[in-house]
Amino acid sequence: MSKELVMYSRTTGCPFVTVAKRVLDDYAVPYREVFIDLDMEARQRVLKWTGFLSVPTIVVANPGAVVPEQEPAYLEAGVSPRGIDRGAMITEASADQLTAWLVKHGFIEQREVETKG
Repeated sequence: MSKELVMYSRTTGCPFVTVAKRVLDDYAVPYREVFIDLDMEARQRVLKWTGFLSVPTIVVANPGAVVPEQEPAYLEAGVSPRGIDRGAMITEASADQLTAWLVKHGFIEQREVETKG
């Protein structure tokens, strides 16, 4: 695949990160994890993209990159990014939201979802 996933996360526990990792592991989707509590540039990127320090923020990136391959859809200031498909970015998604987003971007196939469901 010519795209990869980058998951902005943190080293301390978070239920949304746990859900995202479970979904990605269930479908054997590889990803790179960037910790916003260890990388201040990453922290500022997430803050700029979401308006909050929201994790996980998962982006579709070009290989080796840490930013989305396309500018994420606009999000009004102060609006929660939770579960909103912003194109090449999704933040704090439920298992179903993340699965649909992964299908949309070609990381998993619809038939895989049907057999896992």
